[in-house]
Amino acid sequence: MDIQTAQLVRPVGAMENLEQQLSCPICLDMFTKPVVILPCQHNLCRGCAGELYESKNRYTFSGGSFRCPTCRFEVLLDRHGVYGLQRNLLVENIIDIYKQQQERQRDDEPPLKDKEAKEPKCKEHEEERINIYCITCQTPTCSMCKVFGQHKDCQVSPLHAVYQSQKSELRAAVELLAAANSSVQSAVTQMDDSCTLIRQNGELQKRRLGESFDLLFAILEERKQQLLERVGQVEEEKLAALRALAERYKLQLQSSNQLQEKLTESAQRCGAAEFLLSSKQLLQEAEQAAKAPLTGPEPADACMDHLTIDTLDAEELIANMGFIQDQDQDLDQNQDQDQALDQEHSQEQDLDQAPDQDLDAGRD
Repeated sequence: MDIQTAQLVRPVGAMENLEQQLSCPICLDMFTKPVVILPCQHNLCRGCAGELYESKNRYTFSGGSFRCPTCRFEVLLDRHGVYGLQRNLLVENIIDIYKQQQERQRDDEPPLKDKEAKEPKCKEHEEERINIYCITCQTPTCSMCKVFGQHKDCQVSPLHAVYQSQKSELRAAVELLAAANSSVQSAVTQMDDSCTLIRQNGELQKRRLGESFDLLFAILEERKQQLLERVGQVEEEKLAALRALAERYKLQLQSSNQLQEKLTESAQRCGAAEFLLSSKQLLQEAEQAAKAPLTGPEPADACMDHLTIDTLDAEELIANMGFIQDQDQDLDQNQDQDQALDQEHSQEQDLDQAPDQDLDAGRD
């Protein structure tokens, strides 16, 4: 530190020379990672090398070349371009160490005095600058306050030491807050992932539910077709039986009509002797035809109520259809209700038996 100017004097030469060695000859700034090494052993930022390569090879897609800006060595590249150049990890590590060292020096050094800025002065002693920190009162003050003022009996410490201590505490608080924010962000990310998983599972269950009901519809439709075929089969059987019966009645009616015509013709055209010879046989045929049993269709033959299906159980089952977990909960509730009813019933029986026991005891 310069005693006359009270300013820190940094060593000149080594660090500035190192910074120059770590500077890109194209952008004139410190290398930006990733750093690529050329065949001539000079280094470039890969971004700067890419811009230089594209400016020299605008219409070439299978390779190209450019000259090193430091030594003018011609660099030949294949179709990968600058991405085919090897990274100089050593230079990248040196840059990281250099930046960490610079940050550490800036943290350890007190802030440099600005000549144009006014230093804070003590309110009690306006000519004195604040240069110590009162630990007892937790406030910065001046040396005169410690010697003659209100802080003469207090514990004090150098301002720079307290500054470094509180700055470390602030840095620790910042790190703690960053860790807390990281935990919160992780929780938020987990919740977002959970929301995505819930949506995916919901869509999956919706699709499965639709497939299950489609299967039920297909089963019901198939059973419907089977029952319709059964109804049609019974219908055709009943119609066939009635058609056969009607056919027999038609044949009987036809023979009866022929016999009637024969009897009428015999009564009108035949003489007495001829009529008498055939009348007995004709009368027997007429009596037999008149006595033929006529069994018409009964009302029960047309009834098809026996083909009515009972859908009450199926309707109740479908109405109570639910998810497995809901059904298990309902089953548990029903079991709890049954147990409660059993307990109440047993208590009532105990109450009913108690007066009888008291009466028997009194008799004894």
